[in-house]
Amino acid sequence: MADQQLSVFVTTYNNGRTLPACLESVKWADEIVIVDSFSTDDTLVVARRYGARISQQPFAGYGPQKRLALALTVHDWVLLLDADEALSPALQTEIRRVLEEGPKADGYEAPRQEQVFWRMYNPATRMNHYLRLFDKRKGFIDDLPVHAAPKVRGSVARLKASLYHYGETDIHTKVEKINGYSTGLVADKLKKKRWGIRLVMMAYPPLFFVRSYLFKRNFLNGWAGLINSVIAAFYVFLKYAKLYEHHQFAKYGKRLLPDDAPPLPSEYRPRPADKP
Repeated sequence: MADQQLSVFVTTYNNGRTLPACLESVKWADEIVIVDSFSTDDTLVVARRYGARISQQPFAGYGPQKRLALALTVHDWVLLLDADEALSPALQTEIRRVLEEGPKADGYEAPRQEQVFWRMYNPATRMNHYLRLFDKRKGFIDDLPVHAAPKVRGSVARLKASLYHYGETDIHTKVEKINGYSTGLVADKLKKKRWGIRLVMMAYPPLFFVRSYLFKRNFLNGWAGLINSVIAAFYVFLKYAKLYEHHQFAKYGKRLLPDDAPPLPSEYRPRPADKP
């Protein structure tokens, strides 16, 4: 059926800085649904300015928040955006054409062009593709603890134009984010009973750096690309280092501390990552 109507759904928490660009890029959609985790900045002011339908819910995790937002949408075809993402003008045109002519697939992925600190990805960088546009009758949100994402039971095609991502506009923000994400993933990795953690800590980060810097062509982004690849490799290291740390606390408790040294309790607890 041609000329499908579109619902856009976004989860928010204190995204007043990035949400205007996000919603401006989809203001033509038939519906915008926001599920907000009780923001304290001007996120809701921005959402109301674009006529969004707003529901406020305590943050229950990335997957549950997105599933709730999806459930609140009215139309069959939906578009998921993070609050720090925006459709490029070319991608807006491409999506509108797909909906007007009638989708040929059950879901569509788009390449995501990242802002890497002080610059945007070189277009020749190998970009990750993310499923964002899909028929919710055949789609669902998976249960990954941090990077919960939509899946479809059916065919998936790729769009050509870029999705812009403004999630890591400076080094401080990126390091803060990977610290929260890596902590949030420990509980999930504990369920999967990972083995060989020490070997993974030593071998995987350097390989990940090579993959990011050379194979994904981050070298095209100059020093920003080098820094980004180093931090990405550190993120991989942190995930397994924190998992190893958890096992050491469980194994030794206070036994590796001097008897006369009163220990401070660890601030770490396996828990969901911070709000988006």
